[in-house]
Amino acid sequence: MAALTAPAAAPRVAGARRLVVKIGSALLVEGLSGRLREGWLAGLAEDVAAARARGSDVILVSSGAIALGRGVLGFPPGALALEQSQAAAAVGQIRLARAYEAALAPHGITAAQVLVTLEDTADRRRYLNARATLATLLGLGAVPIVNENDTVATDEIRFGDNDRLAAQIAVTVGADQLVLLSDVDGFYTANPKTDPAARRLEVIARIGPEIEAMAGDAVSGLSKGGMKTKLMAAKTAVAGGCAMAIMEGSVMRPLAALAAGAPCSWFLPERDPQAARKLWIAAMKERGAVRIDAGAARALAQGKSLLPAGVVAVEGAFGRGEPVAVLGPAGEALGKGLIRYTAEEARIIAGRRTGEIAALLGYPGRAALIHRDDMAL
Repeated sequence: MAALTAPAAAPRVAGARRLVVKIGSALLVEGLSGRLREGWLAGLAEDVAAARARGSDVILVSSGAIALGRGVLGFPPGALALEQSQAAAAVGQIRLARAYEAALAPHGITAAQVLVTLEDTADRRRYLNARATLATLLGLGAVPIVNENDTVATDEIRFGDNDRLAAQIAVTVGADQLVLLSDVDGFYTANPKTDPAARRLEVIARIGPEIEAMAGDAVSGLSKGGMKTKLMAAKTAVAGGCAMAIMEGSVMRPLAALAAGAPCSWFLPERDPQAARKLWIAAMKERGAVRIDAGAARALAQGKSLLPAGVVAVEGAFGRGEPVAVLGPAGEALGKGLIRYTAEEARIIAGRRTGEIAALLGYPGRAALIHRDDMAL
């Protein structure tokens, strides 16, 4: 078993730079009654306020809309048809947003609702839009409350559970830690409900076949995410440079409890989030190229973004958010990046100052042609 757990210390949640927390329905909603656990949510809000006071960005990925809405609409216990789930989500999402707004407001924190579907992270243009929106909200001091848009999502474009959604959001925003607040206190060698010899693994350095074989399918009455989905989430998170913890979250201050040493399992990342993102970009096949002048090349070497003013030529046909090669003055390859404009737009604004973009395109654009976070040199 030594090969399955790492001697390295577990991450400290109090030291997170950017923290994503996933909240399951069973923690937020009281049984099948549909009643919100207001006291528990108030405790979570205290944790969020404390994390922000330490300088951490916080994003909450919250289930609960369907569970809150189904009681209001009078749906009986049990599985719901897709259209019933969507109707329950439409009603419950309003209540969920209000609940977070009310819980965070006493701490001077603005709550922001962000609804996404699988398409929003699978499509590169939508992915960049989501990334930019979340980054802007965090920069303005808001706490985004993210949920799958159950009201419009069909089975074909659904994540299906918020464990994997939370992992994808963590990678999207470059988070260094993801905490899944669950109804179990970690990842076990077997199902602890049926196997008395099952052991919780405190730190998992690598997800190999033996770890995968340990995952079971136990789920709670309201939650959809079993241990297999949590392991899938862990794979996504660690590949993106984000450590992930699984802990039992029903205590009144779950993040404070985690910081104090509550039982949990940590999955360790292979590298930091920024390095993982750079490798992901570098592995993409470019759809075109931009050639830059010597001044822009020096700016990139200093870690700055690529502005339109430094571009002398645009090659190929590409869409917004697609990978393009960055070429130096002599045509030498400097790197690769995700461009924020189409090829046609890039040609129009090439060599021009940022303040001219709106007049040239007819609408306000982004200052950077390729942001430094979206570039691998």
